[in-house]
Amino acid sequence: MKINGNEIRPGMMIEYEGGLWVAVKAVAVKPGKGPAYNQVELKNIVDGRKLNNRFGSDERVEQARVEVKDYQFLYKQDDNLVFMDTDTYEQLELNTEFVGDRAAFLQDGMTVALEMYEDKPIGIRLPTQVTLEVVEADAVVKGQTAASSYKPAKLENGLRVLVPPFIGVGEKIVVDTNETTYVRRAE
Repeated sequence: MKINGNEIRPGMMIEYEGGLWVAVKAVAVKPGKGPAYNQVELKNIVDGRKLNNRFGSDERVEQARVEVKDYQFLYKQDDNLVFMDTDTYEQLELNTEFVGDRAAFLQDGMTVALEMYEDKPIGIRLPTQVTLEVVEADAVVKGQTAASSYKPAKLENGLRVLVPPFIGVGEKIVVDTNETTYVRRAE
């Protein structure tokens, strides 16, 4: 589907110069002289290159058709993560690097959304929050309430986050998967 250059918004996928790009930032500019344009920062999905480009309202670009499918995480095998399509039960192996640091949040049976372009995975969306157990937490220093009184804690998946002083070992907490930060105590 072709769209005008001034319709590009952050998060949109477009086909441009023979590659697949995601719009990171888009700013509408209306100069005093000349026509208005959309200043767009693009990131290549395949190799991570960045590109800044001006798109006028008269320019047409192809919006990429990205299919989002639900997959269930099954297990980790060596450097690969194994997922199963929840509709067809077909299994798909992805390298751990594809998910990156957020692979630590994957739990058996977790449903994730895989972004597919021409039947190839190009992105993954994890749930925004997961519940994890605290396995190590520093002791609270009495009277340390003047500054932010968060303390480091180690979670069952090996990640470290800052938690409030009332969180102890064995408690379950909700963690934001995008920011890797404590959200709240789990119910």
